[in-house]
Amino acid sequence: MSLGKLEMDLTFEKIINAITISDLSVLQVESAYLKKIFEIPSIHKDPFDRLIIATALIENMPIITIDENIQKYDVLSIW
Repeated sequence: MSLGKLEMDLTFEKIINAITISDLSVLQVESAYLKKIFEIPSIHKDPFDRLIIATALIENMPIITIDENIQKYDVLSIW
């Protein structure tokens, strides 16, 4: 949102509240995710996207994205 790529009328507090009352979870950054970053190919150069990819691989979770570089990894992407 701060980059102007996502427009929402919700505050951060409202987003966290919505997560809390839903069936969603906020994952903490685990050392296993950080270790996995160094094990995956360097297709994507953005370190935060690489953390998302590593997390998805370890947790066996899909990523909702249109980022073509993320879709080059062996991870399920939706969009």
